[in-house]
Amino acid sequence: NKQLNESHSRFIELFIRILVVEMGLKIKTMGSTTLEREDLDRSPEPDNAYYIQNQPLVAGRKVNLQHDPPPDLVVEIDITHTDINKLQLYTSMGVPEFWRYNGRIWRIYQLQAGQYREVESSPTFPFVPKEHLYEFLNQAQQDEVEAEQMFRSWVRQQL
Repeated sequence: NKQLNESHSRFIELFIRILVVEMGLKIKTMGSTTLEREDLDRSPEPDNAYYIQNQPLVAGRKVNLQHDPPPDLVVEIDITHTDINKLQLYTSMGVPEFWRYNGRIWRIYQLQAGQYREVESSPTFPFVPKEHLYEFLNQAQQDEVEAEQMFRSWVRQQL
């Protein structure tokens, strides 16, 4: 369901942005862009890709993955099907953190020694338990503004 996909994608982006802003980090949002690299025979198209830790290296210009580092965090909203090869693609690109959300379950993968291991919390946002994303998504479907205010104040209390 495309509409559901897009609303999940927007809410997850808002979730990430709130965390980045409150933590005083930088972000460059790539959106749903094809991550092209000539040496790979397929180019993944994530729902969202973000430079956070490496934002200074790509700030203010077009990213070229032949020379630039891969995004720090890639998000796939996958309600219809699971493409296992995507994990391989992101592994070969060296994307350090990959989130997959299927409408019910949020999985976080961290690249460790050349392969993805599923981890319980995001390496970028280690203090945020998974329940907070689920709560945020549920609240945001009812009231986006209230969801943002509540999550933002929770984050401030943690920092």
